[in-house]
Formats: sequence, C-alpha cells, structure tokens
Amino acid sequence: MLRLPIRLPCSSLQLQQLRTWQSRRWVTTQNETAPWNARGQKRAKSWSSPYKLILGFIPIFTFGLGTWQLKRLQWKLDLINELQEQVEKDPMTLPRNINLKALPEFEWRRVNVTGEWDNAHSILLGPRVKDNKNGFNLVTPLKRPGATTVLVDRGFVEHDLGPAAREGKMANAAANGVVEVVGMLRLQQTKNAFTPENKPEMGEWYWPDIEQLAEYAGGKDAGVQPVLIEAIHQGTIANRLQDLNEGRPVGRSAIVDVRNEHATYAIIW
Repeated sequence: MLRLPIRLPCSSLQLQQLRTWQSRRWVTTQNETAPWNARGQKRAKSWSSPYKLILGFIPIFTFGLGTWQLKRLQWKLDLINELQEQVEKDPMTLPRNINLKALPEFEWRRVNVTGEWDNAHSILLGPRVKDNKNGFNLVTPLKRPGATTVLVDRGFVEHDLGPAAREGKMANAAANGVVEVVGMLRLQQTKNAFTPENKPEMGEWYWPDIEQLAEYAGGKDAGVQPVLIEAIHQGTIANRLQDLNEGRPVGRSAIVDVRNEHATYAIIW
C-alpha cells in the first residue's frame, strides 16, 4: 500500500522560524566539534575539566613532596652527624648542681658520674625487647657524694631476673658502695598514643617520664634532679652476653639512634 507523507498545516512565518532554528543549531554543532575555528586556526583543547586538572596536579604535588623529603633527609643527616660528634667527645664531669636550662645543649654528650645506687627507688621500665628476649630497663637513682642525685637508665635485664636486679641482688655485682658510670645525657622523650600512663603506686612504669621518676625518688626535698643518663656498656660482646645471662643490666651502645626514614619517603613520593 502506498503511504503518502502527511503535512501539517503551517504558516509561512512558522516555517521560516523553524528553518532559522535548524540552521543555527547546525552551525553551533559544527563549531563545537570542528578542529578549526572560523579564521582557519587550529582549535586548542580545553584543560579546564576537573578530571584533567587533577591529573595535572598529581605529578606536581608528588614532586614537591619528594623534594621536601630530600631536604628533610639532608637536615636529619646533618643533625645525626652533629650528635655523633657530641658522643665522640671525651666524657665530662657533671657539676654538683646541674643547670637544667643548659641540658639541651649537652644532649647525647657522654658524662662520667660517681656515686652510690639508691636501690630502694629503682624501677623496672617496660616491657622492652633486646636480642629477642623480653624484659625491662632498670632505672636507679645515683646518689653523688656532695652533689645532687641523678637518674641512671642502667640498661636491659631479662624479665625473670628483673625483680632481683631492682633490689640490687644481681649475681657478682657490687650492689652497695661507690660505682662509676659512663653514660649519655638524654632529654625528655615524647610518649606516643599507644603507651599507657605510668602507675607508680602499682609499680608499673611504661615510659621514662623524667620529672615523675625524680619525684618518685624523693624530688627536690631529697636533692634529686630530673636528669636522666643512659649508661653505656663498656665491655665486649662476650661480656654483654654474660651480664645478660646473670641478670646484670646491659647498657646501650655509644651511638646515636635517631629515627631517620626520610630517604624511604622520598623514594615513595
């Protein structure tokens, strides 16, 4: 069957408006998609979309972070070298009354102190791990003759031998009498969010709060200053293993152990 197109009645004015609209639409569409503009110049691509802006910003951002981490790495290396120079200097003798405001200038500096252990105020700081063994760090006040008392982190003791070490009953050790200690001056460390608060009334010490340790040892009334010295182990590796097995505290090494991960961060970025 033959189908004829159906024409709706339309005035000449409406027909003219329809043709004008179609013509403008065609021109607009062509201008948006054509690679050339009306002057024959090549049309530039638009980079104003959010997706393209983000893609362009990412490499700039990561490059900036990597450069910043490299600068931080150099700063940290210079700091470690400076602190290591402090460690390598000859041990100095502490004054009778220590100027606490001057301590930051001498952090990591080796010092030589002489006195008697105040075992009644020793504490076990921990838990700690050393050479895959669980234990504590033994902190004991050292009474200096004719001078103030300071705090000494004497080093690591195994868990089962900790109570005897705290009471000064370790094997073959001079628990009483005058002792000489070589160690490094340390400042207050910042407690992280995962470390519990100390509970002195229960004998639980998790981190070295120097002010709190000094108060526990008697405070100003007993001539105790909030000064912490980390003892350095003076013997050989064989001596260290023997001390560890016999329950004597094993002090730290005479090196700077400042955390430095800026090189890893720079590589990542």
